[in-house]
Amino acid sequence: MIKPGSTIGIIGGGQLGRMMALAAKEAGFRIIVLDPVPDCPCAQVADGQITAPYDDEAALRALGERCDVLTYEFENIDYKTLKKATGFAHVPQGAELIRITQNRIFEKEAVAKAGVRVAPYRVVENAADLKEAVAEIGYPCILKTARGGYDGKGQITLRHEGDFNETDPLLAHGACVLEKMIPFTKELSVIITRNEAGETSLFPVVENIHHNHILHQTIAPARVENTVKKEAEQLALKVAEQLHLTGTLAVEMFLEADGTLYVNELAPRPHNSGHYSIEACSISQFGQHIRAICNWPLRKVELLKPAVMVNLLGQHVERALTQIPYQPEWSVHLYGKKEAKFQRKMGHVTVLTEEIEETLLSLEQSGVWQDVQKRSEAAVND
Repeated sequence: MIKPGSTIGIIGGGQLGRMMALAAKEAGFRIIVLDPVPDCPCAQVADGQITAPYDDEAALRALGERCDVLTYEFENIDYKTLKKATGFAHVPQGAELIRITQNRIFEKEAVAKAGVRVAPYRVVENAADLKEAVAEIGYPCILKTARGGYDGKGQITLRHEGDFNETDPLLAHGACVLEKMIPFTKELSVIITRNEAGETSLFPVVENIHHNHILHQTIAPARVENTVKKEAEQLALKVAEQLHLTGTLAVEMFLEADGTLYVNELAPRPHNSGHYSIEACSISQFGQHIRAICNWPLRKVELLKPAVMVNLLGQHVERALTQIPYQPEWSVHLYGKKEAKFQRKMGHVTVLTEEIEETLLSLEQSGVWQDVQKRSEAAVND
């Protein structure tokens, strides 16, 4: 067990690292972050920063020497460098989880091996492979780079042969995955945490609403039948077992109208769809993650009150700030990023509520997320 007063090293200094650090400091830990950007969001609340690229082995060694345990806030770090770090530092999550989840091919293979359903897919390496795969899978389908994609980046939807003209940049990037487009009715996610002793906990199944491939809202609990929730939890447990999980894993899923669930993506860390847990649960996903990597007993997760979480992107921040005097029920989280860029995640708002539909309407009427409403209206009109 890693005791309070020890130092936790966090690889990655974004908002997830920041919220990990805040949870850790409540329990008396010290924090050192490794990130190439000085004064990054995590560094603003940490005790120290090593400013270097994530694949800088010397910097990672220095972090390991100064810390009692290492964790990471995102999966796009260098697997080989992290693997070496496991030889000179305590990395409870290991490196294998990173190797699998940063590559869609490996990830789908692992999920399927766990006996969990994924969308029909084929590995594609060139234009000839792509034509064969489309002929087999059919339209519509989605071509995704095996590595490096997030928030809709690194993927193209194919609806007819003319869309092939747009695929060259992705194929030039390396191996890709072609997936059948699932006609889902809802997107769900489950966050599961496990400590080194093998104790496991699950956060509630939540419902996610995306716009332009970026998470817009999370509704907790998901508005689905209990049988669906129970199956989603079982699927998450199977995947975690297959991956020999230590730490936190977010399992994202598609739900079809007939109740069929498909695992879509994995994230080996706290996740945007779990931010609501800071206010709404008996322990946050960040507090539970810190307990897991320090091998403390895990807290029993209870949803204290239903909640809606909404992301604040760069274009939303100014309007959100003007709403603070009028929205006492809003819990506003801002991440300390210096520049509010368009579509950049700058913060989030969580509202605890017994009336989900009324709260969704109230958030819409606040005017903060006008761009999302306009895009939704345009999609309906189309």
